[in-house]
Amino acid sequence: MYLSLYRKYRPKSFEEMCGEDHILRAIKNALKNNKVSHAYLFNGPRGVGKTTTARLIAKGLNCKTGITDNPCNKCENCLAIDKGNFIDMIEIDAASNRGIDEIRDLKDKINYKPVVGIKKIFIIDEVHMLTKEAFNALLKTLEEPPAHIVFVLATTEIDKILDTIISRCQRYDFLPVAYDAIKSRLLKISELENIKIDEDSLKLIYEKSGGSVRDSISIFEKIASAYFGEEINYDKTLDLLGTVKIEKIKEFIKILKEDKLENSIKFLDLLWQEGISLEDFFRDFSNYIVNQSLILNDFFEMKDSIKIVDIIYETIFKFKTEDDKRLLSYVIISKINEILNKTKGKNVIIKEVYVEKKGYNNIENGNEPINNLELKNSIDFDQIKKDWKKIIEESGKSKISLLAFLVQAFPLKLENNILYIAFPDENKYHKNLMEKKENGNILVNIVNDMYNSSIDIKYEIYNEKKNSNSVDSNVAKVINFFGGEIIEIR
Repeated sequence: MYLSLYRKYRPKSFEEMCGEDHILRAIKNALKNNKVSHAYLFNGPRGVGKTTTARLIAKGLNCKTGITDNPCNKCENCLAIDKGNFIDMIEIDAASNRGIDEIRDLKDKINYKPVVGIKKIFIIDEVHMLTKEAFNALLKTLEEPPAHIVFVLATTEIDKILDTIISRCQRYDFLPVAYDAIKSRLLKISELENIKIDEDSLKLIYEKSGGSVRDSISIFEKIASAYFGEEINYDKTLDLLGTVKIEKIKEFIKILKEDKLENSIKFLDLLWQEGISLEDFFRDFSNYIVNQSLILNDFFEMKDSIKIVDIIYETIFKFKTEDDKRLLSYVIISKINEILNKTKGKNVIIKEVYVEKKGYNNIENGNEPINNLELKNSIDFDQIKKDWKKIIEESGKSKISLLAFLVQAFPLKLENNILYIAFPDENKYHKNLMEKKENGNILVNIVNDMYNSSIDIKYEIYNEKKNSNSVDSNVAKVINFFGGEIIEIR
């Protein structure tokens, strides 16, 4: 039966582990001196060795040679632990066994002494998934377990673990594994599997894995399977992982810095049409600009890079359930433009007419005349065009997806108290979304509140060929969006 590479090459000794040297040193010393704690809590991201370390503790405590930091890997106990069927090692997935009944069952098993080993090991993975009642049931057992029991709790979300649980365990925080350690591991596997791979591919695999050894080996296996019998190079790895080449990211940065909003949107639309994940693109883009800001200033200043990354991840997190990732990309583009402060629109102040109106306040000492100011706003189509960017921003504050819907729309005309908003041919989908009551009402209310008016809004498709004149239609849309004006046509 075929065994996946991460299982086939799971470390069988402490020396084979990747990284986490400080943790391994402490645990090996505890085994060497027979001072193993009754309960450990391993915290850290996925695939960095928490469960593997727990199994190595089980080996060290139950090897036929006696308690040791260097298990033989030959005796029946060591071999059974490697296969995951050692009778005195009980692994529990708290994600699917999270209730109080499972913990009560565990407490019953605790009273039984080891069958073939020296210690009985309970490994509870994803322990943060236990219910509150289950945690409380586990609490007393963790505080005073029998001498023959060792608990190893593993979690990726330490903040969800009760402080009373943490205080009863010896806690170790695992970190993402460094590139050199993962590179060494992958090269060893490639040698054993007779696979040739270049270092640029290994770097790309590492970036995709986020420092997870398990993910790195899984990605490596995926690439090796796709190019079975072939030498693996950077371009092959890039194509298979769907990662955008650095040249594409540089091109995107250039467009952003030139403040070509429509070109930014067209660029992302092309990536989407090519089947490239826009979410992955923005993650790669984020990593690139931060890394470049650390060594160069050719792109963005560090403070701007950090702000851009914050916007990207905040938007992706807020709208992770959104099916159309293009909408997310439009929202991100709009916010990046704000950060870079590249917009050339004018800050227009709405004309305000104050009418003095005499009135009286009732005061205990008598009626005293005062001046009240009644505010009225003048409104015309030119004013709406100048304020269009501000209108879109206010709409986004009420519902952020409106930023995406309206980013290429622009005011077309104002007739008979109806404001007509135009969408390019390729944005019929966004027009349809704005015609939905829950979206359209937001824009209507914002416009009427801004101008103290009672206008209605309708949406139209703008045919560029029919409406083109001396000014290019794309230019006209940009002028309308930013509230600018033409100074000179060359």
